[in-house]
Amino acid sequence: MKKNLLALFLALILALSLAACGSTGSGEPAAEEETPAAEEPAEEPAAEDAAADGEMTVLKVAASPTPHAEILAQVKDVLAEQGIDLQVTEYGDYVVPNTAVEEGDEDANYFQHQPYLDQFNAENGTHLVSVAAIHYEPFGIYPCKTASLDELPDGALVGVPNDVTNEARALQLLESAGLITLKEGVGLEATTNDIVDNPKNLEFLELEAAMLPNVTTEVDIAAINGNYALQAGFSSAADAIYTEDPNSEAAQTFANIIVVKEGNENNPAVQALVEALQSDAVRNYINETYDGNVLPIF
Repeated sequence: MKKNLLALFLALILALSLAACGSTGSGEPAAEEETPAAEEPAEEPAAEDAAADGEMTVLKVAASPTPHAEILAQVKDVLAEQGIDLQVTEYGDYVVPNTAVEEGDEDANYFQHQPYLDQFNAENGTHLVSVAAIHYEPFGIYPCKTASLDELPDGALVGVPNDVTNEARALQLLESAGLITLKEGVGLEATTNDIVDNPKNLEFLELEAAMLPNVTTEVDIAAINGNYALQAGFSSAADAIYTEDPNSEAAQTFANIIVVKEGNENNPAVQALVEALQSDAVRNYINETYDGNVLPIF
């Protein structure tokens, strides 16, 4: 009997103890303990950057390395301030930059002049258009065996490009310098067959344009494209004995242009690019960087 009473007493104490553990001390049942919610991870800087990049408008532009990509680099920060991420891809040829824009892999390109663009569209069925002229690379007459035009001997040998477009441009330059006269109206389709007056009996060595800087010991003078003169280390301002007038038909015609696929002319990012390129800052950069081999035309 005493054992039973003792067991009953111990059970009662245990029950009271459990009840106390389940009480809040205010007579209310204890709230169920919640598992602490996981804290939201702090946003990493990389995620912030990714979000910012997501808000940027990407503008992809294909360009020749010199001077086009170099000029584009001058406006990258300006465009970034406007929410445009300018991405420049350099190409070493004159075909892929156009096909890439036609197919939508690039938004625009910057490497060519209008006559080349017109020819490319005609031959390839592409739909590319110019939105702005930025610069031109002036043809120059460079001294070779003969130091000046006044010293040019009778029968002198003159180096000129052998492709139709650039040869006509070189012949127009020689006409402007008073060395020859071309058939009236022949314009930028001129060949040596269109020379109607040649008082110094000049002879012509017709070569691939890129080769002309390499024959300076073989000819008296040479008419060389600005980009090839630049690559050869010649300065139009310091070395050429005669250069194209910026207002000449050739300079205006052969200005290097920003090109897009037809229908994208009014793309806000493209228009922002044009505005940035046609700025005083870019004009000053071109004039101060290229020794006259590249000149702004805006």
